[in-house]
Amino acid sequence: MDATPLRIQDGSVRIYRLFDVADEIDLGQAESLAAASGSRRLRLESPHTHSAIEIPHPPVHLRLGVRALELRSGPRSVEVRASVANTGVVGVLFELPIAPGTALEDLLPLAEELLDGPTPELDALARRESEELARALVPALSKPHSWEGLETYTVFLVKAFDRPVTGAELLARAPLARLLLGERDPTPLSAAEREDVLKHHYSYLETDLAVIDWNSAFVHDPAGRTDVADLLEFATAHLLELRYYDQLLDRELRRIYDEIAALGGPRLLTRRYERLLRQTASLLLELSETVERLENAVKIVGDFYLARLYQAAVGRFRLPAWQQSVLRKQRLLADVNRLLSDTAASSRGELLEITVVLLIAWEVLYALLRR
Repeated sequence: MDATPLRIQDGSVRIYRLFDVADEIDLGQAESLAAASGSRRLRLESPHTHSAIEIPHPPVHLRLGVRALELRSGPRSVEVRASVANTGVVGVLFELPIAPGTALEDLLPLAEELLDGPTPELDALARRESEELARALVPALSKPHSWEGLETYTVFLVKAFDRPVTGAELLARAPLARLLLGERDPTPLSAAEREDVLKHHYSYLETDLAVIDWNSAFVHDPAGRTDVADLLEFATAHLLELRYYDQLLDRELRRIYDEIAALGGPRLLTRRYERLLRQTASLLLELSETVERLENAVKIVGDFYLARLYQAAVGRFRLPAWQQSVLRKQRLLADVNRLLSDTAASSRGELLEITVVLLIAWEVLYALLRR
């Protein structure tokens, strides 16, 4: 086996930052707004088409231009793109080209900078881009909002090395585990840690390879396809939405509990319960629609390799655990809704009983007064 370092001839680092900007986005209107903007900073890209990926509502892809990206290692010139999804997610992609002749080991300092610590300047630039895009598309946004959360993902995408290489050779020789962890310590990784990162590897042909970790991935595809990177972006957007609604449910449940505790006094004032009842019912409906939208956001048809890879990403991102958390809190909200409904019904019953008693008392008193 050739012991000389593998050098990249054609590749890029795809740096994703995803934000939740609205409950829903009308993609048809968003595409029309982008096409009619006349702005050189907001250009529609041709839609991404994949025979194996079925997307009922394909995102709108926009080219935002070239930016100077300030990193600790120095300024970099990057191509900036955005994807707008009907779920209310705006993804900002910084594509950083890899200079031809770069060895994989040479990418470790950049990987450490991107993966092993906070990236406030990068996050702030991405948030500004997403906010500017949201303002340009505001007529297409349903219930726009600002949330401090975001999701990050990094894909090291290599289309060609300086010589033909197999996926098995890359796994055996390349520092993929250290690259995906952003680890520069000269002390070798433990065998268990290396195995944990590399066990999530997939190949369709001998010459391609995808290794998926929770916050980064390495993809070698000599055909130059971006299917794997696109699927990982979908999975990251799914995670972002689940995190958003998990926090929203936490916040709403606390508020509802506080309001119920504050009601305290006479239970005859049913309007307060009915207002809370309407709010919880509306939130339950919104959550049901969101969960259904997320479950149908992407489907894999006719390509078991991509299906296995996507399921691996779903598991690596712990999406089932996040979805169970959201569903558990949704059930709590449903229980609160039933409690409020029962309380309001009980209060109406008590009010009716008191009304009947007062009417009877009035009839008796009126009869006595007439005598």
